[in-house]
Amino acid sequence: MTDAASQPPLVLFNSLTRQVEPFVPVHPGEARVYSCGPTVYNYPHIGNMRAYVFADVLGRTLSFRGYKLTHVINITDVGHLTDDADAGEDKMERMAAAQQQSIWDIAEHYKQAYWADVRALGIRQPAQWTVATDYVPQMIDFARGIADKHCYELPSGLYFDVSTVADYGRLARAATDDEGEGRIEAVEGKRHAADFAIWRKTPPGETRQMEWDSPWGRGAPGWHLECSVMSGAVLGFPFDIHTGGIDHREIHHPNEIAQNQAHCCSGDLSDPANSGARLWMHNNFLVERSGKMSKSSGEFLRLQLLIDKGYHPLAYRMMCLQAHYRSELEFSWDGLAAALTRLKRLVMAVAALKAQAAPATGWGARFAPYLERFTAAVSEDLNTPVALTVLEEVAALKKVDPAEKLAVVAAMDAVLGLDLLATDRAALRIRPKSATITEATIEATLQRRKEARAAKDFATSDALRDELAAQGVEVMDGDPLGWDWRL
Repeated sequence: MTDAASQPPLVLFNSLTRQVEPFVPVHPGEARVYSCGPTVYNYPHIGNMRAYVFADVLGRTLSFRGYKLTHVINITDVGHLTDDADAGEDKMERMAAAQQQSIWDIAEHYKQAYWADVRALGIRQPAQWTVATDYVPQMIDFARGIADKHCYELPSGLYFDVSTVADYGRLARAATDDEGEGRIEAVEGKRHAADFAIWRKTPPGETRQMEWDSPWGRGAPGWHLECSVMSGAVLGFPFDIHTGGIDHREIHHPNEIAQNQAHCCSGDLSDPANSGARLWMHNNFLVERSGKMSKSSGEFLRLQLLIDKGYHPLAYRMMCLQAHYRSELEFSWDGLAAALTRLKRLVMAVAALKAQAAPATGWGARFAPYLERFTAAVSEDLNTPVALTVLEEVAALKKVDPAEKLAVVAAMDAVLGLDLLATDRAALRIRPKSATITEATIEATLQRRKEARAAKDFATSDALRDELAAQGVEVMDGDPLGWDWRL
């Protein structure tokens, strides 16, 4: 890295103020980050996972810039309704009923599936995973502390009165209750359309698999309450950065902010720290035109589908890095194939370096301008598209010390997370699920082709090549890998 005094400031876009701001930590030398995690009622789709790639790059950048990082991601296993706008059934209860399984088994299964995707995408483990059901006593205490001044009770639960805090909805630019009509649950007795439940009573005559006793009756916490409690309990208010998908910016995060204001007795949001976090950061949507992104579509786009089609998960990470996190990212199979090719080129370049020298601990002045440009890119609101091009420029440099070059690549990859030093090109050759030919057959056919070429029987050689191509195998003459799947 460049000298600390000469580094550009780290600036990040704050959704609350709608501007790029210098990062000034609440606690000097530390960075405390909370990311809204998944509701573990189903497999995450790749659009969901973009949020965690973004949060991972943010965390890696903070570490790169020298901050002691404490990153927390929550697991929602209760309270999130089928509509993010506080309406419908509990997602967990609904899936448990549909699959005729224990809600605890549902939560465990999909939590493990999410964690598998986290590992596959090279996302670093956070300092702590907070699971909502572990914090229910704290949620009840939190609600009890704000109930008298900010809440009212209805037959269905305890509701937060949004008129009791200043600047409600500022994050979403929602100025009036009318803007919320039609997207927020209509409940008889609610004072304002935007009021939301922080405790939901179990309806008379019903029994839920997840329910607890509270001052407002037996029931379960609201989804919004959970994140306020877990973030504050682990990181303390105010903490530095709260992240999530842009869909959370409209309802979930404004409701979190309102609860945080009430709990901390904070004033208006002219001081962003009164929201509970100094910066609120959101990644934009992954757009997929075929309509298969939605979990309601049946076979939606999850990471395993990409693997089944022969794409390494890190190709999707590369695809995410190619776009700025605040820009929409359009998914296409052609785009994913291009990202995989780009990843392969980097992996090949690094493999060549590793064959020449062991990693060095530092580098000379020749690399300083590249490190400066790279640092400037990631420090300018995580500009990963530019950072990637700088990495590729370094990988392409000629007549430089290979050990130093490898060390620079490693330093950059520590931010981008493509695992270039540990991934070999053969690992990127993933068998598509639809492939019928075995690798043993491929190798045997290639041996026959080699013998035909040695005998100058080029007609047979070409026929064997065409035979492999027809079965989705690309022959690569002169390449040490020899062959690859044609995706």
